[in-house]
This record gives sequence, structure tokens and C-alpha cells, in this order.
Amino acid sequence: MIVVATTDFEVYHGAVNELRDRGATFTTIEADEDLPEQTAVVITDEDNANSFADVTTIVAAPEESRRAVEQALTALRGDGGRTIIGVDPGRKPGIAVLAGEMIVATFQVPIADAVEVIRREAAEAVDPLVRIGDGSRLQSAKLVNQLEGVRVELVDETGTTPYLGVGARGAGDVLAAANIARLEGEPVESREIEPTAGELQVIKDRSREQSKTNRAIDDSLAERVAAGELSIDEALAEHRSDGDSGTTSQNETDEA
Repeated sequence: MIVVATTDFEVYHGAVNELRDRGATFTTIEADEDLPEQTAVVITDEDNANSFADVTTIVAAPEESRRAVEQALTALRGDGGRTIIGVDPGRKPGIAVLAGEMIVATFQVPIADAVEVIRREAAEAVDPLVRIGDGSRLQSAKLVNQLEGVRVELVDETGTTPYLGVGARGAGDVLAAANIARLEGEPVESREIEPTAGELQVIKDRSREQSKTNRAIDDSLAERVAAGELSIDEALAEHRSDGDSGTTSQNETDEA
């Protein structure tokens, strides 16, 4: 059983709410009380971190309640709780964090924010593993190449997106990420993808949509976006800078 024992009201409030949201079995006591006999994990604050002997202790900061509860639940499950992060790549990747077979967190964020989310979720895990689907070639390559220092596997994502019934629209990428996390893949350190003409055109079309002047970036900038060197906003800024300095791209000449 999980016990919350803290003199910090914010830690208490955050941990209790997270545990209730997850339907976990827990109890609360004063920090100076004896632990119940069935205690397996204690969540407490930094001031009381050394107060509990012979039991797994999770020290929680007021702003890190979710992570503390995830650590407590992982400890409660024992050796089967390895953290695996599944990613369904795309313009807004679905991300699912599993501890053993249990999904403990999900996200769907723009690809520009995905690496930060993945790194944050892996930061405090013991031997974390990231599994990335091999679809959306350019986006998956960008994620693989930016996750240096993290163990990454590339997974065949065929069939990982489930059928979505009424009311489940929008959940497909996250559910696919959870399925990807459960599949073994091939370890990779980098992924080199040569963008096709069609993929470059998609990037240029997206840049036109985001441009205030309705102008697309040129091929060289589109290739850098495809390689993950630039975001579309950064490419547009560089494109505008080139234009201000008198450089006229072939695209601008064609569009004039």
C-alpha cells in the first residue's frame, strides 16, 4: 500500500489528488506517526525524507506530484515496472509512457515540443527505453536524431492504430503510441532519410500556409526543415532575411 506522510500541505494535496485520479489504494498519516503494517511505499517531502526506514521512500516536490505518484506506483509493481515511452510520430506525435504494462502518462504535442517531453519523462527513470514508430519518415527521423543519450528502438508500426468508435476521435495517435511501446524494435542511434520531392513539397506548402506574405520557402530551406535543422518558423524567418538582403529565390521569381 502507498502511504502519504508529509508536513507539506502542497505535497499532500498534490499527491492525494493524483492517487485518487488513478484509483490507487493509499492512506495518509501524520509524518511523525508509525507506518501501517502493510506499507510498501511512502510519499513524503524533503524535510521528512530520512524519517522512514526499511521502506521505499519517494520524495515529492510540490510541483512534481504526478512524477512522485508514478514513481510510487512503479515501485509498488516491482521489477515489472520498467519505463518505456512509445511515440507515434507525426506533426503532433502521440506519446505514451508505460511502467511495465500500465500506461502512466500520455501526451500529444507539436513535434517541436516532443523531444523535450520525451526527455523529461525519461530523465528520472531507471534504464528508460524509447520506442518510435517507423511511419511519418521525416518526423520519426527527426525524433531519433535528437534523442542522443537515450536508448531508442525503431518499431514497425503497422497495425498499431486501433479502430476508434463513437466518441473516441482524437485518441488514435496516443493509443497507437501505447501499442508501439509494447512492440520490440531495432535499436538505432540515428536515422538518415533523403526526403522525396513530394515530402519537400508538403513542407513548402505548409510554409506557405504559415507565411504572412503567402510565400513558400525554397528547396534548400525545405531540405533543412526535413532534416530537423530548422522549424518551419525558423525557415520562414531565414527566408525573409534572405529576401531583405536582396536575395531572390527561384520560388519567389516563379510566384511573382
